[in-house]
Amino acid sequence: MKTRTEEDIKRFKTELTRFLMMYKFALDEMKTRIDILKQEFQYVHDYNPIEHVEFRIKSPKSILRKIRKKGCELSLPSIRENINDIAGIRIVCSFISDIYKISEMIQNQKDIKIIEYKDYIKNPKPNGYQSLHLIVEVPVFMTDRVENVRVEIQIRTIGMDFWASLEHKIYYKCNMEIPEKLKNELKDAADTVRELDMKMELINKEISKLKDASNLDEDTQEIFVNDQKFYLPEEFLKLLDFM
Repeated sequence: MKTRTEEDIKRFKTELTRFLMMYKFALDEMKTRIDILKQEFQYVHDYNPIEHVEFRIKSPKSILRKIRKKGCELSLPSIRENINDIAGIRIVCSFISDIYKISEMIQNQKDIKIIEYKDYIKNPKPNGYQSLHLIVEVPVFMTDRVENVRVEIQIRTIGMDFWASLEHKIYYKCNMEIPEKLKNELKDAADTVRELDMKMELINKEISKLKDASNLDEDTQEIFVNDQKFYLPEEFLKLLDFM
């Protein structure tokens, strides 16, 4: 086995840092895009479909564990090719319909390539897990080249996120082994979350209809810019004659 010198270790640390920075840049790119989508949706529809967003880079320890589990070569090119979730984004929405709206807006961006699409909402995992997963390639513009970097995006409701977070903690406490009875109870809890999400979706649609009916005239004379509401005077609407 080759003896590792201090210089070798420094060189590897530099390469690994540059490798992970590429994923950090991809997350920065997606942060900007998601923020623009969120603000545009707010201005156009007077509604923000995103509750909150989380971004993370997988640790070297987690990367090593996953590459070993897959049985792939331990090299940076192999890691890049075989692990798609080094850069991860979790978007939490209010309603199920918001999940598909956000997914569609992301997929419609011309320079984003969709590598994988998995709908665990219409087809939940056997344990009850629900979420919409996208693997996308994001262009990262360097000084001398463009790198297409893969990012995993998970989009789910508040209820789905609550269930997934607690399920993960329960499995972690039990070292990934829990009795069948508790597995069934977790599945029942996931079904309850699904029913609640669907009920809240229906309530939201009914409220939206009522709001549209009562605020139609008022809304036509309001605009929102940078979270400020502006009233449009009747005289200002005469500009329509020149457009």
